[in-house]
Amino acid sequence: MELEYVLKKVGCKALVFPKQFKTQQYYNILKQICPEVENAQPGALKSQRLPSLTTVISVDAPLPGTLLLDEVVAAGSTEQHLDRLRYTQQFLSCHDPINIQFTSGTTGSPKGATLSHYNIVNNANMIGERLRLPLKMSEELRVILPSPLYHCLGSVGGTMVCVMHGATLILSSPVFDGKKALEAISRERGALLYGTPTMFVDILNQQDFSSYDISSVCGGVIAGSPVPPELIRAIISKMNMKELVVAYGTTENSPVTFMNFPEDTVEQKAESVGRIMPHTEAQIVNTEVGTLAALNTPGELCIRGYCVMLGYWGEPQKTEEVVDQEKWYRTGDIATMDEEGFCKIVGRSRDMIIRGGENIYPTELEDFFHTHPQVQEVQVVGVKDNRMGEEICACIRLKSGENTTAEEIKDFCKGKIAHFKIPRYIVFVTDYPLTVSGKVQKFKLREQMEQHLNL
Repeated sequence: MELEYVLKKVGCKALVFPKQFKTQQYYNILKQICPEVENAQPGALKSQRLPSLTTVISVDAPLPGTLLLDEVVAAGSTEQHLDRLRYTQQFLSCHDPINIQFTSGTTGSPKGATLSHYNIVNNANMIGERLRLPLKMSEELRVILPSPLYHCLGSVGGTMVCVMHGATLILSSPVFDGKKALEAISRERGALLYGTPTMFVDILNQQDFSSYDISSVCGGVIAGSPVPPELIRAIISKMNMKELVVAYGTTENSPVTFMNFPEDTVEQKAESVGRIMPHTEAQIVNTEVGTLAALNTPGELCIRGYCVMLGYWGEPQKTEEVVDQEKWYRTGDIATMDEEGFCKIVGRSRDMIIRGGENIYPTELEDFFHTHPQVQEVQVVGVKDNRMGEEICACIRLKSGENTTAEEIKDFCKGKIAHFKIPRYIVFVTDYPLTVSGKVQKFKLREQMEQHLNL
């Protein structure tokens, strides 16, 4: 369902994938929405459900209807293709879209945040400068990146930063593995380590943590979800990461807009997301009255500047909801700022759940659960979790006379939604806490569930 949605949304023309990864058999998943691939002429696919998709490229195994990646790369050096490339180059602009990053919105279905070369190249350059990379020796320019490459932390904050600043990029494992991250630091003499709070918790909690030589590490970047102050202190002391910085941003802002300087104090790192990035404006707005909030007073954080996305792909209306006439992007995050410009994120105005750095939007899951024949109503909330930050809890009201189990509900999810979106907790309820106007009070529901689950 998700694959068909995103391919259709952006009119995707080509798809590249390995035969399988862990339990996911990519070719088989594609066949479910595009059965024509098996008998297609490679590069000339005609699909009923995916009319734009013409080219399917397999990374590692010859599969019916696909081109092999090696062949595609080799074909690029023919004179005919090089001529085509030279011709096309004349019409390119740094303001062209180059990257569509899917990010779910408050309204549920994922939206394609469309970023230009100008957005991400500049953001990567400034992240590197804030990390002081241009001043470092080559042995200090060794980055260990355990985070996923489909997320802006891995693609812009990690990969693009290394390309821009000539740093060595070390991918510690195909999918996050705390032990492999430690092995990579010790074997490759990694100097900088990237990760989400959940990843750092896992790394620190490895049973044989003390047996690894991590003396080469001097700093790194923690980002992707709110960081508990204790975790910052633990990382800096246990891993001797004096130059660790917290980065804050949103996919729609390419992504980083606030970041510590490596030399900020431990306290400034533990209690804030640092200061504004260069060439970027921020304002904190009192949402009730629409005026600027006073210093140290919470309001909605808004961002303006080169880093604001081009828009949500094919959704001008949704773009207008978050980018106003004066080009301010509304982050939906509630923040405060102090006299020195340090920003602290205090909450989220939207009900997004951040599980181990992955953004999960309740509405998307609620819409999905409504397709279950026995479900009358469902509310999805995030409940606190020591390791993941938050876990997903689905509060389900069944149709009268219906009966089912949490296990059956989880089975219903398998193969239809991504693994990390399947709720850890399924709780059957008869009603929800409501406002006077009949809207569900999610914050109250969340509190009730945390009590009920003894969290």
